[in-house]
Amino acid sequence: MPVYTTACPRNCYSTCTLRVEVQDGRVRRIEGHRGNRATPEGPCLKGLSYAERVHSPERILHPLRRTAGGSFARVGWDEALDELTQRLQEVRTRHGPRSVLYYSASGTKGLMNRVGADFWRLFGGYTTTYGDLCWPAGLEATRLTLGANKHNAPWDLENAGLIVFWGKNAAETNIHQGVFADRAMRRGAKVVVVDPRRTQTAEGAHLLLQPRPGSDGALALAVARLLVERGAVDRPFVERHVKGYAEYEASLAPYTPAWAAETCGIPEHQVRELAELVATSGPVSINAGYGMQRYANSGQTIRAILTLLVLTGNIGKPGAGWIFADLQSHLFDDVKDPLAFFPPERDDGVARVSISTARLGEGILAQRDPPVRFLWVERGNPVTQNPDTHRVLEAIRSLDFRVVVEQFLTDTAAEADLVLPAKTLFEQTDVIGAYWHPYVQLKQKILEPPGEVRPESEIYWALAERLGIPLSDREGVLPAPGDAEVSAYLERYLAPFPELTLERLAQGPVIAPGHQEVAFSDFVFPTPSGKIELRSEEAVERWGVDPLPGWAPPADREALGLPVRDDGERGAPDPARRDVEWLHFLTPNTKNRIHSQFNNLATIRALSPGPFLQMHPKDAAARGIVPGDRVRIWNDRGELEAPVRLDRGIRPGCVAMTNGWWITEGGTVNVLSPAAETDMGYGAAFHETRVRVGLAPR
Repeated sequence: MPVYTTACPRNCYSTCTLRVEVQDGRVRRIEGHRGNRATPEGPCLKGLSYAERVHSPERILHPLRRTAGGSFARVGWDEALDELTQRLQEVRTRHGPRSVLYYSASGTKGLMNRVGADFWRLFGGYTTTYGDLCWPAGLEATRLTLGANKHNAPWDLENAGLIVFWGKNAAETNIHQGVFADRAMRRGAKVVVVDPRRTQTAEGAHLLLQPRPGSDGALALAVARLLVERGAVDRPFVERHVKGYAEYEASLAPYTPAWAAETCGIPEHQVRELAELVATSGPVSINAGYGMQRYANSGQTIRAILTLLVLTGNIGKPGAGWIFADLQSHLFDDVKDPLAFFPPERDDGVARVSISTARLGEGILAQRDPPVRFLWVERGNPVTQNPDTHRVLEAIRSLDFRVVVEQFLTDTAAEADLVLPAKTLFEQTDVIGAYWHPYVQLKQKILEPPGEVRPESEIYWALAERLGIPLSDREGVLPAPGDAEVSAYLERYLAPFPELTLERLAQGPVIAPGHQEVAFSDFVFPTPSGKIELRSEEAVERWGVDPLPGWAPPADREALGLPVRDDGERGAPDPARRDVEWLHFLTPNTKNRIHSQFNNLATIRALSPGPFLQMHPKDAAARGIVPGDRVRIWNDRGELEAPVRLDRGIRPGCVAMTNGWWITEGGTVNVLSPAAETDMGYGAAFHETRVRVGLAPR
């Protein structure tokens, strides 16, 4: 049986290299590839479940058209494309091309993804979004400080003396990293976890700190003050490589350990213990997750945490450094260009970049000259994953026509007028990077698409023909249908890199040209000053924040329109009424899904049959809730019902439900989240969500 080398293109740190065995047109076995030093142990359960996903009986294999009764009926490609052509011509004539909203997310990575935007430019224009749901506040904070988003190779973590997982549950969201952390621990390294939840990662830690949500920056600033007081600052490093240190040191005066303990709601001795470990346990590696950069103050929080490594000289050294995003393999992507990734509202005459991803629903409804009338969605499920689900639904339902390219009938696909069947990773060749390890990989085509499935690039080519876009306009921009044409398209992008050929990549992953195994080991920092910038004028000019890392409460709740009292009035809660206390609602990721993907598969559903609310027994007792109860979770945006699981591992005052559940599964957490942005990067402040919890009606 033939065995192919390919790679998982999902929105996941690991981006595993896979060896896939195929027999009689079906995937029979999936295992790891030893050529990837970051993921040699093989894929997670989600990766193994591709054998089910690609052949799932629930997969969409033909175009589907909404009927007058609201259900879907199968139609042929000619009928689907003819209607699409008519609709697009009508909307372009009546409202102009930028009345089309092209929404693409990160459900799968790859060079072929750029075909969509190229098509809409040939169409004459379009409207699209800016910002991102996952990590932009951290990306921008890192760029402002260090000048680039890169970090040491994953295997270098073995050299660490102290590993801090700050807001990161690697055991579920970056499982391969745990291998290197374990090796470091066997060599004597210590592990600290900072998280309001006692996660699986925390079980093996030497120290667990559970700060109040959104207070991580306060903790970091107090630790920085203690490092200064005990003489743990690497003065030679700071003098050579850091801008703004003296001013930053002076700014630390208010941030005492006692203040941080009160602000964060943790014992003062833990603040001091963390500072002692950072000062004495080098090399220090801080592995930052996405959790604490999903607040309104998150960019400044990330800057404050990153500063702990700067003060102690833990940048540019083996075993040390900041691990958040390594974009060294993103040789072809705009994500390396901050102006492209974090655009302000702009219009180049063709593309109108005018809708915040974090405020998608209100952004669609607010568009004028022209208004949005037509929606095209691919590689995303915004109904489930974007904040303020009800507003997103309102906006989508207000449009004239909706097209969704999908593999399954997701919540977003269920809102479409036309659903087009999407390829899986095995059905078209592509080139992908990663954002944890340094490899460029080939995602090889190893199966023919089933049914009437067409890759997105072929859909766009067929539309271009019907819309009368001349071949000369699309040649080299849209690959013509066919494997050879796709290969030629990819080779054009690989041409500047002699190390990267399709033939070479077919053999296994290749480390990106120019990769630094120890990031910033040359101590070159591409900031305006050429140094690490503790003081950043760009932070002020661009984002309106303090030039120095500082701390403020996560959000002005009234300005964000967040609920505070059960009667809907703005203002402080009544301390005399315990039943009106609001709980902080956290919506973390889980090892069983990548956001809203995979849980529809039987393999995964066996382990996660439905949503539940994680709650501390103290909070449950105050509300008369006991194990086994079904609870109502609500605020002024929406409500959910779910069984409760009592867990002493979550901080009192917090409740948690993993994100990604579909509406049909009863756990779409974003019916409760606000359409709020982070302080920099145009990220989504998901965790600025508070809820009431009580017994569900019987």
